[in-house]
Amino acid sequence: MRNKRSILWMIALLSLLFGSLSVAVAQEATAEATPEPAKIVNDEGGPVSVTGDVSYTNGFFTAGVDEPLVIMEDEAGFVDRNHGFQIPEKSQVLGKITSDFFTSPFTYSIDLPIEPSATLRDVDQNATKDTGVMIYAVAYWTNTWGDPFLEKRDLFGGGWSTAYASTHIDQDPSAKGEVIGGKYIVYAPDDKQGFPSGFGADKKLFTKDDPIVTLPKGYTIVDMDTDPFTFDRTKNPKIDLIEGEGAKQEDFSNLSYSKAFDAMIDMFQKKYAYTELKNIDWAAKKAEFAPRIADAEKNNDSAAYQQALRDFIWSIPDGHLSAPVDNTEFATATGGGLGMAIRQLDDKRVIVNYLLDGGPAESAGIKLKADIVSINGKPIDDALSATVPWSSPFSSDHVRRLQQLRYVIRFPVDTDVSVEYKNPGETTTSTAKMKTVDERTSFAFSSLNKGLTGVELPVEFKLLDNGYMYVKVYSFFDSTRLTIQLWERMITALNQSQLPGLIIDMRQNGGGSGFLADEMAAYFFNEEVDTGNTESYDEALGKFYSDPNLESKFILPPENMRYNGKIALLVGPSCFSACEYFTYDMTLQDRAAIVGQYPTGGLGGGQTTYAMPDGVNLQYSTGRNEDAKGNIIIEGTGIAPTVKVPVDEETLFATGDPVLDAAVAALDKALK
Repeated sequence: MRNKRSILWMIALLSLLFGSLSVAVAQEATAEATPEPAKIVNDEGGPVSVTGDVSYTNGFFTAGVDEPLVIMEDEAGFVDRNHGFQIPEKSQVLGKITSDFFTSPFTYSIDLPIEPSATLRDVDQNATKDTGVMIYAVAYWTNTWGDPFLEKRDLFGGGWSTAYASTHIDQDPSAKGEVIGGKYIVYAPDDKQGFPSGFGADKKLFTKDDPIVTLPKGYTIVDMDTDPFTFDRTKNPKIDLIEGEGAKQEDFSNLSYSKAFDAMIDMFQKKYAYTELKNIDWAAKKAEFAPRIADAEKNNDSAAYQQALRDFIWSIPDGHLSAPVDNTEFATATGGGLGMAIRQLDDKRVIVNYLLDGGPAESAGIKLKADIVSINGKPIDDALSATVPWSSPFSSDHVRRLQQLRYVIRFPVDTDVSVEYKNPGETTTSTAKMKTVDERTSFAFSSLNKGLTGVELPVEFKLLDNGYMYVKVYSFFDSTRLTIQLWERMITALNQSQLPGLIIDMRQNGGGSGFLADEMAAYFFNEEVDTGNTESYDEALGKFYSDPNLESKFILPPENMRYNGKIALLVGPSCFSACEYFTYDMTLQDRAAIVGQYPTGGLGGGQTTYAMPDGVNLQYSTGRNEDAKGNIIIEGTGIAPTVKVPVDEETLFATGDPVLDAAVAALDKALK
């Protein structure tokens, strides 16, 4: 018994001893794990206001912007890696733009609130649940919907800024918006909250290997471009926003003609979205055009350089590409006309569909509806195929052909032209020899944008006598705020009057913001339908990439702003880019009958601007649109009508609008 008691006593003593040691070790470990206070520079008690510059080079930066904003942006979305994070309205601290927004750089100022209301996040990476800190970036946004604060649609669905912010973002699509530098404004509610002092071994922020320091109470500027981070308590700091490589315009303007051309070719070879789709051999194109560029450089001939650059771009079948055009040269080359316009019918005949009274063609005996057989001895098909329109390049064959029909009969004034034709009712052809005259009436008649004045509102609507609403959307590139106000006014009228059908005319819409187009289509849906994705070049992967987890979906408007009636959508070859995105959206769930004589223009993808020597600023395609299954859409084909209106003599010479008539008939049938 004595031995047993002794053993039990010793066990108890050892347990007490080791328990005490364990507590001591735990206390020591806790003491060692307590982060050191951050080393503060410029300790003036913390910022009370922030100012800075916002520089931009992107040619689309100001497009459609009515209400530009600089705000303190709640970064909880990035901490959580939640791309759907909605920046709470209460956390949005709105700044003031203090210079001309349309002149880069513009300036801003923000007064910091005494008691901010951002989302608290515990980022000290230990196991203890702490109060956490509020993390802000300074960021540029634009407001389109609702009050001055940003809602889900203004936020493009949610997340955090990846350009024009105080943070520097890894621009590769596969990086998913990782912050890799820049500055945060961090608010600590007390002096016990931890924050990273560096990125850690994984080079990522807010992960387990972050080294941690504690922050003083109040605001601190964290500069993540130093190692370790710099913690600054300046009272009135200056924080400039970062444009970001993905948004920044490529700039070759300071290079020689040849070096700029080589750099442009390298850029196209790597980042152009449709190399494989269009089977483009960039090396062959460089070999073809580089000698002309070199000659222009040798002779210091800016005109020759721009002509060579123009012809290079015209050789790429992509209507989104822009080329330098000499307006004087254009006016001279196309100034002479024959006083007639021509169109090709579905049966392949090319006929005269316009004659100018007293013009050369009418005076020579050519009549309306005459078949055109040849021009200057070339069969009409050969003459058309050989014509390079000044409106080049084109993504689709049908748009190219329509433009060739315009330009095949344009020449300098006083040019001798021979036209073989056959008048209606005649069995033999005749040949008219004419001189072109200074007339542009026939040229204007054949324009796809005939009748536009340039002062149209982006959205115009009216009630038709048949009880349907008719709305014409001219642009997605106009004032976004005005566009949505007009759009919602139309939707309200539709619903209040309980109109059974809507006709949307997109035949003269040159595009603009694809996001705006998608969100305007969302007013006709009751589900967040998947609209697809966009692939862009990923430097890290060395290929085009889109994150399958970031597919675009409609952000639905309030239920009372949705229209559920029948819809007919009018399209044509002058419906380009964002107009085509809207059209594609309306094919989902067969939401609308697509009515027209031709498909849309066939211009898909996202655009980026770049600068060349002699003040030449251009754009090219860097993103390619895909449907939900990963198939490239729109580019090269457009969206075809589901209700095809023929191109024949009956429709070409109709007194009314045969496409609109077909849309009315389609609605009547759907509503029976």
